[in-house]
Amino acid sequence: MTSVSTSVSTSAPISVPALPHAPPPALLRSTDAVGPALRAAVARLHPWPQQMAAYAFGWCNADGTPSAGGSGGGKGVRQALAMLGAAAVGAPASDGITAAVAVELVHAFSLVHDDIMDGDERRRHRESVWKAFGTGPAVLAGDALYALAVGTLAGAGSTHGAAAVRELSEALGELVHGQADDLLFETRPWTGPEAVRTAEYRDMAVRKTGSLLSCALSLGPVLAGAAPGQAEALAEAGRQLGTAFQAVDDLLGIWGDPGITGKPVHSDLLRGKKTLPVLTALASGTEAGHRLAGLLGGGPLRAAEAAGAARLVEEAGGREAVLAEAHRAVAAARRCLESAPLAPGAVTELGELSAFLVERRL
Repeated sequence: MTSVSTSVSTSAPISVPALPHAPPPALLRSTDAVGPALRAAVARLHPWPQQMAAYAFGWCNADGTPSAGGSGGGKGVRQALAMLGAAAVGAPASDGITAAVAVELVHAFSLVHDDIMDGDERRRHRESVWKAFGTGPAVLAGDALYALAVGTLAGAGSTHGAAAVRELSEALGELVHGQADDLLFETRPWTGPEAVRTAEYRDMAVRKTGSLLSCALSLGPVLAGAAPGQAEALAEAGRQLGTAFQAVDDLLGIWGDPGITGKPVHSDLLRGKKTLPVLTALASGTEAGHRLAGLLGGGPLRAAEAAGAARLVEEAGGREAVLAEAHRAVAAARRCLESAPLAPGAVTELGELSAFLVERRL
């Protein structure tokens, strides 16, 4: 799909609305609308991967007993984007729900496999799927979720179902490309000619995170046969939101509250993960950036060293710069939405959801 030109300025951050005290109404509506359809889709799986999928969504415990939690990744952001994308082009709500279910299934699949690749034993305050059920079963569960996503679109009964499947497959291809780059980054040094550059990281983030948010916003319109200009504007807005989403994730990976994120404080630094705040600090040319390079070059960090590294990242401007970048990406997404004939009410709600996304503490 052709991208809409949306160059992001490097000037001062553009202000966005403050974090609402409660989730935006669109987020709550989408959870109510999509939840039953998502559960119905998962119920079609073989009982074993079905149980693992239900565990991944937080609907049950590892032993199959019901759990009080669960809403899918990102607290329903992707399904809300799917519903609002459909509403923005006047598509039936059913197309938005179908798109939301497919995107949620693919996102769950990606998280299950990501945890295996990264060796992450915890997700959302409990064991990850592979830790709870084993690596082989978790791979199977992820495969089942992806197959179910494709089948959901193919069986939607729309004359544009094939186009929707292509859209989802292209997004997955981009996601895999980004994940491959992210894994390869782990093998590269912190400094020197082989170090990961911030531009490389941004390209990776657009693919790994932006691809699925782009698909979330455009899949309903594609399924409904919306005008190409509408779907393209929504797709590019989603890519920009993906940039913002990944930037905030990177911030939470260092400074997030463990009681909320479910991960240890400074978790990304302890893992030696290359994220945008760290790479930005290293490229800053500041004294703090040079000290950070020396600290990171000494091998895996202990807890006290990770705390010191976090302070150096902030002193070098990494935290402030990445938050500003997230705000600029949200502003770029808004410009995309304003470039096409879309329903004003849906555009307004997308703005509210975008602000919540950037300021989230989830």
